Amino acid sequence: MTPLPNPANPFRSFWWGGYECTDQLNCFGQRVDFLPLTGHLQLIDEDYADLAPFNIRTVREGIRWAQIEKTPYQYDFSTVQAQLAAGQRQGIQQVWDLCHFGYPDDLTPLHPLFARRFTALCRAFVEFYRRQRPDDVLIVTPINEVSFISWLGGDARGTSPYCIHQGWEVKYGLMRAYIEGAHALRAADPGIRLLTTEPLVHIVPPPGATPQQRQAAQDSHNNQFQATDILAGRMCPELGGRPELLDIVGFNYYYDNQWQHGTDLKLGWNEAVPDPRWLPLRELLRAAHQRYGRPFALTETSHPGRDRPQWLRMVAQECAAVLRAGLPLWGICLYPIIDRPDWDHLDQWHQSGLWDADLTQPGPARVLHQPSAEALRAAQALLLNEQ
Repeated sequence: MTPLPNPANPFRSFWWGGYECTDQLNCFGQRVDFLPLTGHLQLIDEDYADLAPFNIRTVREGIRWAQIEKTPYQYDFSTVQAQLAAGQRQGIQQVWDLCHFGYPDDLTPLHPLFARRFTALCRAFVEFYRRQRPDDVLIVTPINEVSFISWLGGDARGTSPYCIHQGWEVKYGLMRAYIEGAHALRAADPGIRLLTTEPLVHIVPPPGATPQQRQAAQDSHNNQFQATDILAGRMCPELGGRPELLDIVGFNYYYDNQWQHGTDLKLGWNEAVPDPRWLPLRELLRAAHQRYGRPFALTETSHPGRDRPQWLRMVAQECAAVLRAGLPLWGICLYPIIDRPDWDHLDQWHQSGLWDADLTQPGPARVLHQPSAEALRAAQALLLNEQ
């Protein structure tokens, strides 16, 4: 790979908080807007102040494209301005997703003007941001989890454009916009830092697999890297990807990110007798780093329910091993740090955050999950010795 545009670590803390900011159309065609649904917009100062005891000074936020651009090429950044003001009041660094699962009502990634509209949004955001923060380091994720949202909207009918067998076409459209937007961001602000956020998965063939099944599993496993490879210009060079667009590589890793190809069978991470096909997180991160040679971060990780503390301990142990190996791991983001409901069934909350939601109180009120808090403090102490 070519040298980094800027090799310095821009993050204020190693541990980050992530606030669920999707504003997508769900599987029923309903617009869901999670920043107000979770209460984060209303309670943002409280949410940021609550991070102080855990020494978390960096967060992932989103601008919510569908809310910003109600009319083509007309932008209302007033809510983002309020978020920025809260960050300044509380001393919090904000990393911005420009498209985190959600497009304006008149757009899908298959629309011929999708890339043009997204590129215009990128330019408008930089202009707006620099009026507010002329000297800050600006860190942006242009489009979150292209691999996932292209499957959800292109193959599973789970969101716009509600297709099947069109995952590649949706991915191609998203990456055209991503690359054109990234070039526009760099042109508007040469010092901008770009953070990718793609799922990190491990897909295996069934036991006793045929050669064809083994190849199919390997192909599916390798497809997780398509979006980042396209960004770096390794695939689809006609889209304009370049190695210099690959700055900080982010990986999103959850409890169900390892599975058997062609089935619903997940490889358990906490089984009494582990599945021999399951790979430790350290091995997945090491292989991904070898592929790209860039500094990287665990940009999303969490677990629902009572196993949250054990998951945090496992993640900390794996990341400690990564740091001991001398790899440039720059951060871990607890995502979501505040609990959120299911996209499709809004009455079902996942209980996956450091704070649960008390739905009986306005807000909803935040309730610190004490076992997770204790596990996080232990994880921070463990990793402090390795950084």
